[in-house]
Amino acid sequence: MGEHPPNHEHIDTEMWKLEVNLDDTPGEWLGYVMDKILEVGANDVYYSPIYMKKNRPAVQLHILCQERHFNRIKDILLTETTTLGFRYYPLTVYRMERRQRIVETKWGPVTVKEGIHNGKVIKSSPEYEDCRQIAEEHNIPLKLVYEEIWKQP
Repeated sequence: MGEHPPNHEHIDTEMWKLEVNLDDTPGEWLGYVMDKILEVGANDVYYSPIYMKKNRPAVQLHILCQERHFNRIKDILLTETTTLGFRYYPLTVYRMERRQRIVETKWGPVTVKEGIHNGKVIKSSPEYEDCRQIAEEHNIPLKLVYEEIWKQP
């Protein structure tokens, strides 16, 4: 299971999913917590709206991380949120091969991320930060930058 198929698609078996329900953590803390968790190496962090007992609105914080980052994330959850504990479990993640290429536009270069399956590019996405920077520098709509990139072969 640890071997990568020939096209470099692979399975990560040392991943962890952490979840915590937060009904009393102030909203302005949530973005701060997300940033801190990403800074210490989490692969993904997101919130889902939920309802808890007595129909209280709350959020569920979801974190995907490699095992080596678990303890630092645990410390952030316990010190930067109001939770007294959280759930976690091992998770297996299947990943496509990924690569990046540079696309030249009339405004400058943009990095495009590609997903490869069975040796073929089946997904591509311009790097948002590159597109945002071009849109701001040239005072053009972000949508126009994306459309220009999508026209490229």
